[in-house]
Amino acid sequence: MGYYTVLFDRATDEFWERLGFGPAYLEATGHTTYAAEFHIRYLREVKLGDRLHSVVWMVDHDAKRLHTFQELRHRDGWLAATGEGMILHVDTSGPKVVPMPADIMARVAAIAQAHARLPRPDGVGGRIGISRKG
Repeated sequence: MGYYTVLFDRATDEFWERLGFGPAYLEATGHTTYAAEFHIRYLREVKLGDRLHSVVWMVDHDAKRLHTFQELRHRDGWLAATGEGMILHVDTSGPKVVPMPADIMARVAAIAQAHARLPRPDGVGGRIGISRKG
């Protein structure tokens, strides 16, 4: 199970680079992102050696938080897992949650606007619980 988390995390690292949150950002500003929550749905098993890719959506955001959703897909196209996260922008000197700088917010807003035009992925906002119906 833990390897799914690693795969989602690695895909997020690549996405973060596009937004400007890479290692150079941390070194220059002392700011980074922390995952406040991350929920995984395990839908189909993958095996060692399987070729996979991840797609990341920016579901929502504000000055300090990012709501993301990811799909982990096998190269044959089937969905193996989804991951949904609430990510915080953090000043590591506190640590404390702080607003993102304007240049990164502009990139986040542009991506969120583009993703809002796409069909909403199945599973966004899912809840966990036991149904007590009859």
